[in-house]
Amino acid sequence: MSRLHRPKAGFWIRLCVAILYPLGGLLFRIRWRNLDRMPATGGVIIVINHVSHIDTILMARLVWQTGRVPRFMIKNTVFDKPVLGQIMRGAKQIPVYRGTADAAKSLDAAIQALRDGEAVVIYPEGTITRDPKQWPMQAKTGLARLVMLVPDIPVVPIGQWGAQKTSRRRWLTRRPVEASIGRPMDMTKYPSELSLDTLRAITDDIMRAVRDLVAEVRGEDPPEAFYRPSGKTQAG
Repeated sequence: MSRLHRPKAGFWIRLCVAILYPLGGLLFRIRWRNLDRMPATGGVIIVINHVSHIDTILMARLVWQTGRVPRFMIKNTVFDKPVLGQIMRGAKQIPVYRGTADAAKSLDAAIQALRDGEAVVIYPEGTITRDPKQWPMQAKTGLARLVMLVPDIPVVPIGQWGAQKTSRRRWLTRRPVEASIGRPMDMTKYPSELSLDTLRAITDDIMRAVRDLVAEVRGEDPPEAFYRPSGKTQAG
């Protein structure tokens, strides 16, 4: 596969590509839809549903395939691992500090990356979906907080399906994986005042776009309401 665009990428990003690109092709039969919908340049917030521990490899490949260099927002503990942490830091991925005094650093780093014209990738559910049928579940409002701080930056939803492990036997075959990129969403239409209602509205609107793309690749009708693991509105 050829890339749509070819921006500059440093040593660590190219090392990741050299390792992960063939790995994804070895384990999966990949089909991407609507790669041309990704903005070629400028800051962009990429929002993806989360179905598997391994889907980050595939979504990194997808974003790279569009011609963008992905900057994932990743749990900070990953950066503490001896080898993987060095790679993550070298590739300029963004550590996420949850429930600590350093939480604001994650937003600051993401905002700076977006202002520098980078593609910041977020899994707003915060973990692999717990929906019994593996649809996107209700997302955390941290996504909306970022959106409201950079309302001029477009949001691109992506729906993916197939990377989840269903049985041990399936590791022996290349599993089909599909993902579809949605059209960039204009975030300037939302009110500028910070309120819980606004944060929830923005988050749910983006996740509905993601959910509809998941329905597209699954070939099924999506549920009307998001699954809520705790039975409460998620924040953070």
